[in-house]
Amino acid sequence: MALLGALGWLFLVVAFGAIVPIVPTGAAVSGAAALAFHEHRPLTIVLVIAAGAAAAYVGDLVMYAVCRVGGEKLARRMRWLRDEEHLVSVKERLNRSQVPVLLVSRLIPGGRVPVLLAAAFLGMAWRTFVVANVPACALWATVYAGIGVAGGSIFPEPWQGVIAAVVLILVINQTVSWVNKKREARQAALPESTSEA
Repeated sequence: MALLGALGWLFLVVAFGAIVPIVPTGAAVSGAAALAFHEHRPLTIVLVIAAGAAAAYVGDLVMYAVCRVGGEKLARRMRWLRDEEHLVSVKERLNRSQVPVLLVSRLIPGGRVPVLLAAAFLGMAWRTFVVANVPACALWATVYAGIGVAGGSIFPEPWQGVIAAVVLILVINQTVSWVNKKREARQAALPESTSEA
């Protein structure tokens, strides 16, 4: 019964975080997997992955539906749409290859929301989105649970594994965000330098 309650809370946190992207959903899955590792029941880790993937999937469907119905105006009001230039490049990538972009977007910190918005604004077929998002969410939950299991296996106490997993996720997210900002700054400076030449 306690396991079902914990999985229910994990589902709610991840689904909410998928809709309101301020909750560190990856850290929630990693922390739950680190705790599950210390129970020495592989089935519990599988259930954490399933709950995380299902919640991410439901949250993505809600966000996609809201964006399809409400459009860019609603996305701006919800503060989902922040970087118009990045959205244009994501739309171009989605036009070239929809399914691979959806798969990868969940694994890149900060990549999921622009891809969801671009897919909704481009009017990607519901069937394509619904089918392609299943493996994307499953892969995402598996990767983050794997990070949690790694953290749980390094430390003897469950709480140490949870903290290690959460810190690792935050460091990865911040590093990827920093690298992306540096790359975007370089790309923005490139046209200026070529126009001056």
